[in-house]
Amino acid sequence: MLAHRGLALEAPENTLLAFLAAVGLGIDHVETDVHASKDGVAVISHDPDLRRVAGVDGRVGDLSLARLQKVDLGRDQTFCTLAEALDAFPDARFNIDIKSADAVGPTVRAIRDLRAVDRVLVTSFSESRRRAAVRELPGVATSASSSVFAAALVAGKLRAAPLLRAALRGVDAVQIPESYRGVSIVTERMVELLHSAKVEVHVWTVNDAPAMHRLLDIGVDGIVTDRADIALGVLTTRAR
Repeated sequence: MLAHRGLALEAPENTLLAFLAAVGLGIDHVETDVHASKDGVAVISHDPDLRRVAGVDGRVGDLSLARLQKVDLGRDQTFCTLAEALDAFPDARFNIDIKSADAVGPTVRAIRDLRAVDRVLVTSFSESRRRAAVRELPGVATSASSSVFAAALVAGKLRAAPLLRAALRGVDAVQIPESYRGVSIVTERMVELLHSAKVEVHVWTVNDAPAMHRLLDIGVDGIVTDRADIALGVLTTRAR
């Protein structure tokens, strides 16, 4: 299970407190997002701006790290850097979504500085951002960008396994919604095809136990969830 932005029930999302809440439960995979500050530091934030999480105007990329660290996100939390998160939770594995082109370099530097290549997965909806990061981090795990998966999905719907394998060459996982615009994506047949291409299947964002059980029953490898507490209960039940 991957804790989506940590566990944000009693903590602001994507903060050290949210990550601690998830890791404290025993969840060892954390999903998070990175933008770059004005002074070129990899800062953990899903949104490009501060409006939703802090209720103030401003964009992450227009503010220095020092300024971002003065923003009150609630529960005595503020924006943290990727390096701080990697350092604070050395036994956790981080799934890192690079949200902007200017965040590629800072993300790579943070991962290198913390010697964390072997415990992160780097991804992006943008294929150019994903490739740029992977190129600088030999051996790092990565999941398919949206364009790469779109090609794989078409191949899968056509049951063209060789084309699907070719589309997914060089990636370790696909991270996908169960359906998109009314089109079912995660089916037992598609999971089988993706596994035949030697990639893991992670589904987002799933927050109720019956759906988690159903997806695990058809063979998905990971579930991205806002409710790491529910996910842990599902895993405990299935282990009995």
